[in-house]
Amino acid sequence: MKISREDLEKHREAGLDRHIKMLAVLLDDLDSRGINGESIITNLAGFQVAIPSWALGAGATRFGRFAQGGEPGNLFEKIADIAILNDLTGSAGSVSLHIPWDVPKDIPALLQWAEACGIGFDAVNSNTFQDYPGQEHSYRFGSLSHANPRVREQAIDHHREVIGYGKSLGSKSITVWLADGSTFPGQQNFRKALERTQDSLLAITAYLPPDWRMFIEYKPYEPQFYSTVIQDWGTSLLLAEACGPKAFTLVDLGHHLPNTNIEQIVASLLWQGKLGGFHFNDSKYGDDDLTAGSIKPYQLFLIFLEIVQGLTASGGKNPPLSFMIDASHNIKDPLEDLLQSLEAMQLAFAQALAVDTLRLDHLQEVQDVVQVQELLQDAFRTDLRPLLREARLRTGAALEPLQLYRDVNVRRQLITERGMNQRASGL
Repeated sequence: MKISREDLEKHREAGLDRHIKMLAVLLDDLDSRGINGESIITNLAGFQVAIPSWALGAGATRFGRFAQGGEPGNLFEKIADIAILNDLTGSAGSVSLHIPWDVPKDIPALLQWAEACGIGFDAVNSNTFQDYPGQEHSYRFGSLSHANPRVREQAIDHHREVIGYGKSLGSKSITVWLADGSTFPGQQNFRKALERTQDSLLAITAYLPPDWRMFIEYKPYEPQFYSTVIQDWGTSLLLAEACGPKAFTLVDLGHHLPNTNIEQIVASLLWQGKLGGFHFNDSKYGDDDLTAGSIKPYQLFLIFLEIVQGLTASGGKNPPLSFMIDASHNIKDPLEDLLQSLEAMQLAFAQALAVDTLRLDHLQEVQDVVQVQELLQDAFRTDLRPLLREARLRTGAALEPLQLYRDVNVRRQLITERGMNQRASGL
């Protein structure tokens, strides 16, 4: 199904007068504070976030999975769903494939379909955290860090295969997340496991095309609970530096211990020119994979503030960042959840752009802690949603994506087309 042009125009027309009035008031207010609202709108209009191929169906926990109905049964249907998100928001123009959950079997047909849907291909993602039918060696005790060289070579070959698919589809990067680690003390030699992982990543880096990048993700625990080989951003950075200029650290907001200062990590990586991108979600306890901005919206704002400031300060030292949503929708309609994440990310970006960074820098230098807090919280508390609506209006998207999604009953139409029992591959 598609969002019809007629439904989109009707929706925009119904809310246009109210939007114009709210936007004018906000732009005047921002202008009185020396903030260029038009510049923020321009930046928002160009803001893009990749949608992972595994996030279009119902998510799951260790305890169960609750089907939503109307789930996409193949990669073509997943791309069609992403096209719905992009039609509604104007900011979801690419898909990030997870292989082998979503192996592209007919690449020419897939490319033709994706082009017709207006969707490109972002980073490809490898998977060595589970075994698949016909696999010669098991990843039960690790993959790129495994003590057995044949297991390591199998995992390296898998990454070469994933890169091959990505090249055929026009991707320019691969994301590597490893479940490798140990559950019990003494189970693994920490140093040897890290050395073997580095050697494996070097072999993968050597296979990358000249214009590709590799993103190395980290996580402190789960599925292993005593140790993880790439447990934190420092370990990821060490490996990225060892692998050379094509390798970067990737920050998943859920891959941190409670109360970790993620914005400081972002600043440090930008300082070194080694931040590759983000997997956006939110959490209360760990890797909860909840809707971005649903638990810690102020932290999301501070992260985007470091992105805005850090990219400016880097002077091009740090390449453009890759943004992707990485969430599991066990309770919500997956598409509605993704719409909410996209809105939260755009809003945090707008809030960051609304900070007078020159004044912030001055206040920090003179240690005026009170006025720093006032400056930041003023940007955070200002309702900047009219800027988001205007950016969507200018890109041909909906003023209120979630409202239009419900008004035209997208989920009901998908259930009619696909039934209640079809299950998407992924989490």
